[in-house]
Amino acid sequence: MPADQPAHRKIIHIDMDAFYASVEQRDHPELRGKPVAVGGAALRGVVAAASYEARVFGVRSAMPSVTAARLCPDLIFVRHRFDVYRAVSAQIRDIFADYTPLVEPLSLDEAYLDVTDHLWPGQTATQVAREIRARIHETTRLTASAGVSYNKFLAKLASDQNKPDGLCVITPERGPDFVLALPVGKFHGIGPATAGKMQAMGIQTGADLRAQPLEFLRARFGKSGQYYWNISRGIDHRQVRPDRVRKSVGAENTYFTDLMTLAEANDALVPLADKVWRHLDARELCGRTVTLKVKFADFHQITRARTLPRPVASQAEMLAIAGELAAMVLPDARGVRLLGITLSGFDHENPVEHVQLRLFDE
Repeated sequence: MPADQPAHRKIIHIDMDAFYASVEQRDHPELRGKPVAVGGAALRGVVAAASYEARVFGVRSAMPSVTAARLCPDLIFVRHRFDVYRAVSAQIRDIFADYTPLVEPLSLDEAYLDVTDHLWPGQTATQVAREIRARIHETTRLTASAGVSYNKFLAKLASDQNKPDGLCVITPERGPDFVLALPVGKFHGIGPATAGKMQAMGIQTGADLRAQPLEFLRARFGKSGQYYWNISRGIDHRQVRPDRVRKSVGAENTYFTDLMTLAEANDALVPLADKVWRHLDARELCGRTVTLKVKFADFHQITRARTLPRPVASQAEMLAIAGELAAMVLPDARGVRLLGITLSGFDHENPVEHVQLRLFDE
């Protein structure tokens, strides 16, 4: 383990399994064991979540509903019930609070817990993770996966290893080498666009990333270069922060085929707006500023924003504003590689820190 990585930290990452879809299957026995998608089945509907039975067919969150239905003809669409999901999330967080005050929620269905200074004599973080998972199942009749490690990066990686209903522990001895064989696209903090850029440079795995000098990574990726250098060695100094404040919520997507027309861009904005609005709705947030991010095929990036004198009233209004902003800069002969929508300017009574949503299941 690296000498500059604190050895004593005990971090748990809890991630509910197919949360929205699992709640629906729990509450509707006729859906159990069947492919289920939470979301609208209409032409412009988007999948908010997919059960594991649906994922076998390639159905994923943020996928257009028509695509999901084509992949899985027997797919059952159900409307979301965010009030129910919030209530279940509150039950889960009550359980977390019994073990540590250092809980950092990432969304309704996942959180980091730092139990370093909150273990009984002889108790281990792994035992706590097992107990939390058992209590979640007993209380909610839902399953959760957990990752345990000495930092946030590795704990989150671990929670994804044995899904669903799994537990993975990455010890300080295993940590530095655990990442070597993993594709860089699996690393938390490396999105699709950055993963694609790395792959174009021949950086496919954690081992490839570790082989790059720090100066090279800083030159290619700016301030993030230090973070990438660290995580390729199992180092992550970020603390679990229960009081962090979010200032915006955004979603973006990188396209394998460049968008050449305004109409194509407008169509692509629909799932982005849906993703952002679902996250806002789940957290009961409202904001006044809509920002559009556009990255062209030559990697030149611009943003355009509009601030209302009042909170944005609906997903449709947010989408309409984003479309108007897009019309200011598109079409462009270079083609569009990436689009993003962010909503900010939240009420002071209910501030949140910036969170960037990806258009695929974690």
